[in-house]
Amino acid sequence: TTPFIFSISQTLIDFSTLSPTSPIKRSNELTVSNGSANGYSIIAFEDKELSASLSSTLVPDTSCDNGLCSEVSSAAWINPLTYGFGYRCDNVLGSDCASGFSEVEFYKQFANAYMSEIPQKVASGTSADKEKTVRITYKVNISGTQAKDSYQNVVTYIAVPNF
Repeated sequence: TTPFIFSISQTLIDFSTLSPTSPIKRSNELTVSNGSANGYSIIAFEDKELSASLSSTLVPDTSCDNGLCSEVSSAAWINPLTYGFGYRCDNVLGSDCASGFSEVEFYKQFANAYMSEIPQKVASGTSADKEKTVRITYKVNISGTQAKDSYQNVVTYIAVPNF
């Protein structure tokens, strides 16, 4: 049997100093070699919204430009006056990103464990013995009233083989 291998290119995403109405994007890559398994799924969730280290201030999860994106539904996020934190998935090797990212600037929220939201699939594939890679792009944008501080949360990825 061939082993199931999951790797993340970078586990610390640093947005540096956030400036109002200047969205910042950072990315990492998730790679799965599903070996003998008949495919795989990667699910993801955040522990909470981005939280300030010195106060109780939060950067909310994005609701996208139309106010309708969620952990399940994606939408366009282009307007520099739309604030929050979100992600998108792009295929690098294979075509395994979850649905909702066919348009270039479409984003979703991460499922929020603190709010008891159900973790969501970010990628999945069905063929054995293939290496697949997706790029997750994280985007954060703050308003002029957002407190200057260091914000953080934890995004967890779980890769599960299909048998």
